[in-house]
Formats: sequence, structure tokens, C-alpha cells
Amino acid sequence: MKTGNKYITFIRAYIKSMRLYYSFITGISGLIGLSFYQYLAYSGDDKTFFGFNHTIETPTPLPKLLLILIILFLSWGINQIYNDYLGLKEDRINAPDRPMVSGELNPLAAVFVSTMLMIIAFCLTWFFLETEAIIPLIIGVGLNILYEYAKGYGLWGNIIFGFMISTCSMYGFLASGKSDISLFSLSQILLIVYIALINGLMTFYTYFKDYEGDKAVGKKTIIVRMGLVKSQKLSIIASFLPLAVFLIFYYGIGAWHFELNGIFLVLGLLATGLQIWTGYLYFINPKGEMTYFSLAMNFRACTCSESALISVFNPALGVVLFLMSYFFIGFLFNFHVNRKG
Repeated sequence: MKTGNKYITFIRAYIKSMRLYYSFITGISGLIGLSFYQYLAYSGDDKTFFGFNHTIETPTPLPKLLLILIILFLSWGINQIYNDYLGLKEDRINAPDRPMVSGELNPLAAVFVSTMLMIIAFCLTWFFLETEAIIPLIIGVGLNILYEYAKGYGLWGNIIFGFMISTCSMYGFLASGKSDISLFSLSQILLIVYIALINGLMTFYTYFKDYEGDKAVGKKTIIVRMGLVKSQKLSIIASFLPLAVFLIFYYGIGAWHFELNGIFLVLGLLATGLQIWTGYLYFINPKGEMTYFSLAMNFRACTCSESALISVFNPALGVVLFLMSYFFIGFLFNFHVNRKG
């Protein structure tokens, strides 16, 4: 094989392994933090959000905004290479056509490229954005590696995954500019917990398609531990969790001090419908081909729920992201119709 063709083959296989339809998971999560910061920067001293007044926040310049978005949307794919490398054993059963399993993508070379890209992201954050944003970046990478081991210990995998994605929200906020706001107030912590819940639920549904392989290699995900019958029932119950927890946090303990605008109510209801529909899909198809093809709706439910959150402080952006994530997840997913790949 000629050198040029070799590199083209590697790049194609690397991009395929990134599974770009997942990029909205990290991207939209990060946009929650980024949009929160912009709201504060543009609000003025007479407005509050989450009980905080505008202090030293200034609007993020467009070049920095674009750089933050690029890092957020590519972070899933870059880190997915590590997941594929660490999960080769079960992927030989669950997804034998994946580039790293089939031999199309050299595992060590792919890991090297991802490591170089992560170093670049660290440097760009340190020198061109905000140094504080390095912290969630490091935590996110660490949790991503830990996740591959934690997913074999029942619910811990979902918890680790959820908080891993929530670091994107923290990164989006901290990378946007200077701020006096602490991320460790009750309202902020519960927002992080809520984002983790949405993403932890999303990854719960992804375990259905890997049930046979995970069981064969002894990786005891929550689906393997409970079995398919109980997991079917749990998929329906769990689909109501985002709505129930939001109502508890907002009305039950009054942790969030913001008014629910009409756009949020509409998007929130639509997102809840997507969550319930996702639970129903996995209830009626807990195994077989549809457990893979239902992933598109699963990812839409996750990102649309987060887009609804964004509409609390930027209604127009929330609507745009809701529609974009719904459309483009389906569009990009259609390039990965091989459920074994």
C-alpha cells in the first residue's frame, strides 16, 4: 500500500471510530456552561441567575467561542479512541467490524494521535482560554479512562459516565472567561448532578446492545446484573427520572432560582416525550438489531433535554440547539448503520 493511501485509510478509520453522532453529547453539555456564562456577561447588575449577580464576566470573543466549541464537540471522538482500545475484549463480540477490532485502525497509532490531540487541547486551553478550565479537562479525561473499568461494576459505570460528561459543562463555563462564581454552591452542584443524571440514563440504554458481549467477558454492567427482563421494566421507570428529579430540585427543595419561560416549558415537554419514547423502545426491543438503531432516539433525548435547559437563559439558542441536535444526530447516525461496527 502506498504511503499516501495508508494515511488516508488511517484517517478514515480514525474518524469512523470517533462516531461523530456522539459529538453532540459533549458539545451540548458544554454549551450549558458556555451559555450560562454568556447570560451573566450580558445581563447587567440588575439581573440574577441561579441567585448570582453579574460581576466580572465579559462576553467571550468569537475566536475563543469557536475554539471552545471545537474542543467540546471533538472531545467525545478523541476520547472514544481510548474507550475502544480499553474495550477491545468485549468489542470482539459486540462490534467485530469496528476499525480497531478488524485491523483497519492500528490501536497504538490511534491512541498516540488522540494523546497528541488532547495535549493540543490542554495547551490551547492554558495559553488562549482560561487556565482554570484545565481542571475539568483533566477530570474528564481521567473519568473517561476510569469509566471503562467502572462499567463492569453495575450502576457505578452510569454514575462515572454521567459525571464525566458533566465536566464538559464546567469546562464550557470556566473556559469562557473570568468569573467570581463558585461551582460548588448548592444550585450549581445540583445542576451538575442533573446533567450527570441525563447522561447516566443515556448510557444505561446503550448497554442493551452490548448485553451478550459484556456478559460473555464477565463485564457486569447494570443490564448484565439485572438481566434483560428486569432491565426492560427499569427502562420505562427510568425514562421519567429527568422530569421527576427536575421537579424535586426546582419545586421540592427550591434549589434553582429562575423563572420557567414558555420556550423552556415547550422544549421540556418535548424532551420528556423523547425520554419516555426511548424507554419504550428499549422495553419492546431489549435485544436484537433494534437495540442499536434505537440509539439515535436515545442520544436525541439526552441532547434535547440539555437544549431545553439552555433555553432557560437563552430561549432562541435552546430552540436552535434542540432542532440541530435532533436533525444532525439522525443524519450522522445514518453513516453508522452497521451495528457491528
